[in-house]
Amino acid sequence: PHITHVPLQSISALAPFSALIISVIFVVYFLIRFYFLEGFLLKKLYGEIYTQMNECTRRGFVNHHIAGATKILILIIAAYPFVDVAFVHADLHTPFAGSKYVTMGDILIVAAQMLIAMYVFELFYRPKISPVSVGHHIGTIIIGQAAIAINFRLAWEKDATIEFILCTVWGAFDIISEFLPHVSIILYRVYPESHHFLRRIFAISCITTFTGTILETIVTMWLFGSLWTRWTTAFKVTTPMLHTLFAAAQLWGSWNFYRMYQRQKRMIAEEDR
Repeated sequence: PHITHVPLQSISALAPFSALIISVIFVVYFLIRFYFLEGFLLKKLYGEIYTQMNECTRRGFVNHHIAGATKILILIIAAYPFVDVAFVHADLHTPFAGSKYVTMGDILIVAAQMLIAMYVFELFYRPKISPVSVGHHIGTIIIGQAAIAINFRLAWEKDATIEFILCTVWGAFDIISEFLPHVSIILYRVYPESHHFLRRIFAISCITTFTGTILETIVTMWLFGSLWTRWTTAFKVTTPMLHTLFAAAQLWGSWNFYRMYQRQKRMIAEEDR
């Protein structure tokens, strides 16, 4: 694969400004959440469905809108540089779309901070969150920031570049396979009595998250194995362990959607009696 030919290099000239980038993203999330979503949009779109929610449900509802929108935006801006760097012919210093100023690495580091900030926001904003989700989010935050931080020590961290690219692969699968669950929960809150519709939505969400986890494991372990000689011992040991934890968290999400699917089936059966 192309990733085996990517040289050891810094991610981006923006890397030293990562703290500023993520701080700006947090401010943007706050402005969108406080003034746009909670301020008027959700009330206008959903009316009493939104205004009659309790505080816990309302915060989760808002968070799913922010997370879903963030993932769509990341997909739009970062899909091209991600595919080109990880699988085609570019590296992190290749100009983005012919630009004289912006590189592939610039876009990817901003996208990475957007995803990390999204998980930090969820941990602080939601009043109720499962231990599995907490573990997944904390792991993503720490690993993502560590992958950026070790690029400041290229003389000592010989696998820093490929570690960051492998993290983008994890992130890409997370964005794609975990997008529909956000939509599913939003629809669940809006149409709680549409059991036939929700049954189909939850079944599709279960299948997509499960399939995404399997494909993610195949692709990441294929890339990991292809780069075996370039990994240090620490990453040879920790990468499979971390992936196992992430996969377990994602499969737990699939199991929850399967249970929600079964619950809707039972409700339909009770209605038909």
